[in-house]
Amino acid sequence: MTTGQHDPTTEGPTPDGEDLPALLLRLLAETGRDQKELADATGITYSRLNNWLTRTRGTSRIDAEDLRALAVALQRWGAKVTPRQVFAANGRPTPGPAVEERERKLIDIYRSLPVQGQRALIQHAELLRGTMALGK
Repeated sequence: MTTGQHDPTTEGPTPDGEDLPALLLRLLAETGRDQKELADATGITYSRLNNWLTRTRGTSRIDAEDLRALAVALQRWGAKVTPRQVFAANGRPTPGPAVEERERKLIDIYRSLPVQGQRALIQHAELLRGTMALGK
């Protein structure tokens, strides 16, 4: 896992080999900010953020909203980063925007199902998310 020098002309989401901790550490250095400031700006606890950056805790289960918050905070500080780059560095596709009408429809369907149906819907959604993450 190499971080290498950042080349803004590089095609693709992040320089080759740059995972989420490497991306965040590079952008923090570029913006002159520290982990505490990033934690405060995103609402992510310092200990969680520090665990991700020091690789003492895995990053595969980071909530999508936390990834978006990281990108937004860094953008506010002048970093040249997009949510797509943050998600890609985390090895995940960028989720589409939430549309209230679709969310409401899905919640209505979920609530109309018996418990077994709710569990099946959740299981199906998780499988779909996994398939989409693999680019299938």
